Amino acid sequence: MCGIAGYFGKGNKDVLEKMTRTLHHRGPDEEGFYVAENLGLGHRRLSIIDLKSGHQPMQEQGITLVFNGEIYNFKILREKLEAKGRQFKTNSDTEVIIKSYLEYGNACFEDFNGMFACAIWDEHKKQLILARDRIGKKPLYWGIFNNTLIFGSELKVLLSHPVCKKELDLSALNKYLTYEYVPTPHSIFKNIFKLEPASYLVYDGQEVKKNKFWEIEFKKENLSIEQATAKLDGKLNQATKSRLISDVPLGVFLSGGIDSSTVAYYAQKNSLQKIQTFSIGFTESSFDESNYARQVAEFLKTDHHEQILSAKDSLNLIPEIGGFLDEPLADASIVPTFLLSKFTREHVTVALGGDGGDELFCGYDTFKAEQLAKIYEKVPLIIRKKIIEKIALNLPTSFNNISFDFKAKKFIDGFYGEKKYQHQRWLGAFSKLQKQQLFKPEIWQELSKENEFNDIDNYLKNIPQNNYYNQLIYLYLRTYLMDDILVKVDRVSMLNSLEVRAPLLDYEVVNFINSLPVEMKIKNFKTKYIFKKLMEDKLPREIVNRKKKGFGMPLADWLTNELKPLALELLSEENINKQGLFNYEYIKNLLNEHFSRRADNRKLIWTLMVFMMWEEKWLNT
Repeated sequence: MCGIAGYFGKGNKDVLEKMTRTLHHRGPDEEGFYVAENLGLGHRRLSIIDLKSGHQPMQEQGITLVFNGEIYNFKILREKLEAKGRQFKTNSDTEVIIKSYLEYGNACFEDFNGMFACAIWDEHKKQLILARDRIGKKPLYWGIFNNTLIFGSELKVLLSHPVCKKELDLSALNKYLTYEYVPTPHSIFKNIFKLEPASYLVYDGQEVKKNKFWEIEFKKENLSIEQATAKLDGKLNQATKSRLISDVPLGVFLSGGIDSSTVAYYAQKNSLQKIQTFSIGFTESSFDESNYARQVAEFLKTDHHEQILSAKDSLNLIPEIGGFLDEPLADASIVPTFLLSKFTREHVTVALGGDGGDELFCGYDTFKAEQLAKIYEKVPLIIRKKIIEKIALNLPTSFNNISFDFKAKKFIDGFYGEKKYQHQRWLGAFSKLQKQQLFKPEIWQELSKENEFNDIDNYLKNIPQNNYYNQLIYLYLRTYLMDDILVKVDRVSMLNSLEVRAPLLDYEVVNFINSLPVEMKIKNFKTKYIFKKLMEDKLPREIVNRKKKGFGMPLADWLTNELKPLALELLSEENINKQGLFNYEYIKNLLNEHFSRRADNRKLIWTLMVFMMWEEKWLNT
């Protein structure tokens, strides 16, 4: 796991070193630079495989490579390349990439099973190629300023190049307030982009061309539930086994939910030694899952590590979020995820996680809400409005984790409007009406005609319209998973120089799960149906069937107590008026409603707080 940086155009060694060293946290073990006329490639290394060699940038026959990530099938690819006469000097997956490019050109990316972002300079063609993995596990930002292409693993890399201009993109801000993140391919800054997943970009100094090398598909397999379960078992076993390859200590994040517990099961199954597992707990009972993690660890006989945290541990971290994130991300679980990564890194350098299970197996409550919505839309409008919604919207506000009143109010709030955007309305923060009140009139006049969901429209063009649930799964994989969950895990794990691997997101696992009928994923309001069936004799039954809890913190309650001073400071009248984007009176009302517990405005307030912390650190400096 590493960080990459570079330019094609204006620049020099000093500029390249400055860009690359912003990524020291991603690769504390060593650094490397390649500088030629109009070109610079930089690399920071976190040594995982082949510790003694595999240094970057790597060069061979006029090809120079910098690479971030892991290629899990590199040994198989190496054997094929050796059969073609290619000779290897190292045992690294980096050398497999460069020799694959020499052998197959840009078609090489189709062979890689892994998580990666890489840059290849082809001296013969005078071309720079940027590529990103299928699922979008590894980040890659790029932009062109004054005919100079700059790129890097994080946004801060580009900001450190003198040609880069920091200009807030109001359209991206509009999307952020809707989604709680800035969706790919946009970034919070104008003219800086995220490279789309499963894509490569070619730049010759004049023109950018982008190509896809893979697409999420839903090719139906006609299997019985028994056949599908057996095949899923094999796929998950192989995906986990391939991610255990490491020359440094390795462990597993274990929350006690079915996703992470499944990864721990297959990891222990494929290990001759006790697998190390890691969990954190909280003193606040409605947010604590440590007893479930402990139960799984005892059942699987892992070497378990646990840390119980107080509110103070999280609260001390929150003011630092602006520094963590060079692009705003309003997922409050970034705080416990950081603390888990920090704790895990004290013992190991690589951790396996359970990301992907909820998206692939319809595990979120929003999938249950989807089934409920089908029933609800058949209820006469007058009964909905006059009776059901009147009762629901007047339920007492509870600040417990994902409380009933919170879910009921969010369900109603997102129910009305175009159906294809319904799930995003449920997941997100500000509605269009709320943004109209939030933005100053002159700003909203510029944004009001925009469709903040146009990225969803673009994604829907890539998938057949004959199965609504498959469309939903596709959207979750390409939006919430990629631009929220994976970004959160990547940034905070790498801030602690920890590599996190996700077996459930192996593209062969993704392909297989997507080939199964929806009825095997969600059945009669039971989510993850086939997944639970597979694991019911491999894990404790109460773990397999327990209610989803989520990995959060008591944000709503803290905003009325410990976090109240920070909220008032960040969202003060002085700050808001100086900024010139938002209507302070509307924000003041949001705060007062929440402080008095008349409404749970945690998502709205937190989304604004994160933006203000980000702006102070990255836009105003």
